[in-house]
Amino acid sequence: MDISMKRRTLLKVIVLGDSGVGKTSLMNQYVYKKFHRQYKATIGADFVTKELQIDDKLVTLQVWDTAGQERFHSLGAAFYRGSDCCVLVYDVNVSKSFETLQNWHEEFLKQADPTDPEAFPFVLIGNKIDVDGGNSRAVSEKKAREWCASKGNIPYFETSAKEDYNVDEAFLCIAKTGMINEHEQDIYFQGISESVSEAEQRGSCAC
Repeated sequence: MDISMKRRTLLKVIVLGDSGVGKTSLMNQYVYKKFHRQYKATIGADFVTKELQIDDKLVTLQVWDTAGQERFHSLGAAFYRGSDCCVLVYDVNVSKSFETLQNWHEEFLKQADPTDPEAFPFVLIGNKIDVDGGNSRAVSEKKAREWCASKGNIPYFETSAKEDYNVDEAFLCIAKTGMINEHEQDIYFQGISESVSEAEQRGSCAC
């Protein structure tokens, strides 16, 4: 392997929040630069990838879009494990979507079971700031920042997936925040790839 090759980092990012807050729209805008007006609920979980360069590192962001419905919470542990960053999304026009952030935060830490829950990186996004020219807004920026401060000063971004406002900036921060966790991740992914190849070998022997 050429030593001069740039180090490639894979970061697993989980996006959580109530149904309809714009999780899928944010990801589609960031990765594909597209916005769909029709709302379609995510079933289970899906992920998109985006490559970017941060300093001298090539980073592949693997962004997992999870369903906001309660009935899919049981999927949690398998999807959350090995995450580098968790993104919490709410709709600035819907108070309830802000009030449930605490539940999503706790649920993630319980399911992902990180080695140091206090230090695990989160990013908060307040989406749909374009709606009704801001007149429908139900959650103030001050209130959101106070919540972030109570969680150890997690980064906060206000976005519009529809207008592509602040989306790239938010995900760049998410990537940088996730890189804090990356060394642990390297070990995790090595373990996963080894166990997969062993399983494949066993499978081929059984044929």
